[in-house]
Amino acid sequence: MLDITNLWLFSLSVLLLSITPGPDMAYVVGQSVVNGRRAGVISASGVALGSCTHAIASVVGLTALISASPLMFTLVKYMGAVYLMYLGGKMLLGSFTANAAKDDAPAPRSMQADLRSLLSKGFITTLTNPKVILFFISFFPQFVTPNGEHHAASFLILGMVYALIGFMTDATFAILAGGAAGAVSQNRMLQRLLDRIVGTAFIGLGIRLALTRRM
Repeated sequence: MLDITNLWLFSLSVLLLSITPGPDMAYVVGQSVVNGRRAGVISASGVALGSCTHAIASVVGLTALISASPLMFTLVKYMGAVYLMYLGGKMLLGSFTANAAKDDAPAPRSMQADLRSLLSKGFITTLTNPKVILFFISFFPQFVTPNGEHHAASFLILGMVYALIGFMTDATFAILAGGAAGAVSQNRMLQRLLDRIVGTAFIGLGIRLALTRRM
């Protein structure tokens, strides 16, 4: 297919990467558990849009520029880390400021995040993840013929395959995790506990992201 080699191996590698816990999966599963399957699948769509953007950026050379520039890489890295810690901190703060007297009251479904918010958060989480940038730079070229004539199209196709596999994997986890949403929505105390767990995980992922080094 164009200048692509061993597409099956590329797809398998992306699948294995997709099932490895990280910021994207944590965000999708967290939204699915707290707000339901629909929220999780929409969040997965936002993550996929971020991956598609990375694919387009790799074609025009922006990804390589960011990876090669210490300043740009550091800027993107810290933006992603701060954003994850912001999401985590917001969830933690919300869980502690909720009215303790209503712990046993059912959590209203109207509190679910709206479509635009879920999409944008998933999109930003992926777009500002430097590990995705490094993956595009270091991994994709291994599956493109060096002397081919269709590099741009080949990178774009690999990027779309990456985004599709990632979406299918995240959506699957979202659907599985969404089974707990009904129980969570009926117990405010449990919802607050999960908010604290997911919020703490986000902050931890943000710190780990901030410590990511260039290769």
